[in-house]
Amino acid sequence: MTKVAVIGAGVTGLTTAYELLDRGFDVTVFDRNRYAAMETSFANGGQLSASNAEVWTQWGTVLKGLKWMLQADAPLLVNPAPTLHKMRWMAEFLSNIPNYKRNTVETVRLAIAARAVLFEMADREGIDFDLERRGILHFYSHAKDLAHARKVNTLLAEGGLVRREVAPDEIRDIEPALHGDFVGGYLTESDSSGDIHKFTMGLAKACARRGATLRFGVDVDHAEATGVDVRITANGREEVFDSVVVSAGIRSREFARQLGDRVNIYPVKGYSITVSLNDAESQAAAPWISLLDDRAKIVASRFGADRFRIAGTAEFNGANRDIRADRIRPLTEWCERYFPGISTENVTPWAGLRPMMPSMLPRVGRGRAPGVFYNTGHGHLGWTLSAATARIVAETVAENTGRKTAPVPGFGFAAAA
Repeated sequence: MTKVAVIGAGVTGLTTAYELLDRGFDVTVFDRNRYAAMETSFANGGQLSASNAEVWTQWGTVLKGLKWMLQADAPLLVNPAPTLHKMRWMAEFLSNIPNYKRNTVETVRLAIAARAVLFEMADREGIDFDLERRGILHFYSHAKDLAHARKVNTLLAEGGLVRREVAPDEIRDIEPALHGDFVGGYLTESDSSGDIHKFTMGLAKACARRGATLRFGVDVDHAEATGVDVRITANGREEVFDSVVVSAGIRSREFARQLGDRVNIYPVKGYSITVSLNDAESQAAAPWISLLDDRAKIVASRFGADRFRIAGTAEFNGANRDIRADRIRPLTEWCERYFPGISTENVTPWAGLRPMMPSMLPRVGRGRAPGVFYNTGHGHLGWTLSAATARIVAETVAENTGRKTAPVPGFGFAAAA
């Protein structure tokens, strides 16, 4: 049986492992943490959001980044201290601005395809992850922002996403708990939300039941492609595999270098808070539909009766996981502004590092050496895209090992280099 190693047990690595198991591979998953989904897949905004597929590679993002450079609580914050990696990444980001429209359309198509795959996994394995299929509501307080949203909507529609613009009074009907004055919004009824950590932990158990070897608490020290096989050294012990799939978050860049490839991932920090809805008043005051505030770059999702997740911001500050009070405070204040009836007495902060490519498209597919594959670099859309890219990379591994499998309809993704 063909042996495949997967480096990384976040949502991307474990969806990949699951799809490889479907194709009859002997799968071993490595992760340095004691449990699955303990880093980027731990506490994100919870949205499975094709409606958030607009890539950031546009001049407006650059201008906002410059404007917010010295504003500690800005939605986008760039540490001005130069590093070679950051400067090269930024240069490639700028070079992708001409691809803004194409990459946005490509991303939304991939996001739509991913839905069916993820729900199929959850249904087959009976995974409860606080799924809410009520849609995602984007809301706008400024006419300028709504006008931009209309332009973006043409690209999302080109990618196949069905949405509808809603008037201010409709926003109140859709989510009565939301307070504020709005000029309009967009409702994407096909989008959904859920707890990424609960899903990934459930998928880890499913992979183990189906025969995968899960090596938790084991740090991969080195990966080498010999041209004949792939050698993984973890905790000082070398093992030999026929193939490897790198899904190691921000460490994917390091492993790619060892395997003879360049995968230009930069860690982009995001923050979240989980508000405990401990009393009946807070539970009644919290929304059930998932929300996206485009101006503040904040998303919010309800997880069951007693949890409310609020996430956002992007921070370019290297591999820094520090939780800063000045970055958490805007999330709490956002909750208090739009949902004044929720008690914020019990709030749990979190910060994670999104593995982001300059093109904003993930790196999916073959490496240079035989037996080397990648499924990484999903940025802020790992939860949304991972199930589709997992199926793509599993198909690619199967094709390159001579396994004949049926083609997957609707998957025509062009991977980022």
